[in-house]
Amino acid sequence: MKKFFSLLCIATFLISCGGSKKAVTSTSRTKRPTPRQTSVTTVERSTKEVIREELPKKAVKKPATTLSYKERVQHYIFEFSDIAKSEMKTYGIPASITLAQGILESGAGYGELTTRAKNHFGIKCHDWEGERVYHDDDLAQECFRKYDHASDSFRDHSLFLKDRKRYARLFTFSKKDYKSWARGLREAGYATDKKYPEKLIGIIEKYQLYNFDNEVLGRKPRKQKEKQAVPVITTTPIINTNSDEHLVQKGDTLYSISRRYKISVQQLKAYNNLADNNIKIGQVLKIATEDEEEDFN
Repeated sequence: MKKFFSLLCIATFLISCGGSKKAVTSTSRTKRPTPRQTSVTTVERSTKEVIREELPKKAVKKPATTLSYKERVQHYIFEFSDIAKSEMKTYGIPASITLAQGILESGAGYGELTTRAKNHFGIKCHDWEGERVYHDDDLAQECFRKYDHASDSFRDHSLFLKDRKRYARLFTFSKKDYKSWARGLREAGYATDKKYPEKLIGIIEKYQLYNFDNEVLGRKPRKQKEKQAVPVITTTPIINTNSDEHLVQKGDTLYSISRRYKISVQQLKAYNNLADNNIKIGQVLKIATEDEEEDFN
């Protein structure tokens, strides 16, 4: 009887232990945390959206071949007229003169020296201590100043004229008298081209650059006078082979012009700062250089 009672107690104890283990196991399973995948997905999506919004957009500049010369000039005036007016206020050089020189010397911003060195006025090294580039001009591989920004070139142009005694007479002219400034630059040795003043004046009047001078001086804009139509000459003009310039005619190429004047195509391109062989009817090309040294390209 005692044995039976003992066995009954042992059986009861074992049954009670098994039940508690199951209860513990069940409790541990219910307390185990479950991962929240939804919140992780939301974070990844928001990060991707932020990155997509901050991607920079590239500014695409139209190649020169898609623009006419007139369009290049108009873009140049739009981009640099404010700088020219600012320089006029500070140094007294007419904005019309600065813009006309920049257009002429830089090929309206597309010349080789301008694209390589941001040198809009063809200023040579002289006493320059900054960066420099070498470019074929009157002589092969002449030294020219290099700038980080176009505005630096405009400022150096102002200082170059202001600080040199040879250009002092220019500052005695009225700021509205762009014709005297154009002629004075040539007389002071700015360029050896005999037609340099006429070229500057032609650019100023064609694109009405004198209105930028008037803005700085507080004068009313001047309207351009309408010119009478000039009859077109259909016959090919006689070319003076003793001249130092050539007016491009229909059918002309750099090769044919070089043969006519007995110079190489490379010399012809160097004289005129041409980056390629493209020329246009009515374009004036230099076909010779003069012995006189010039400060600018």
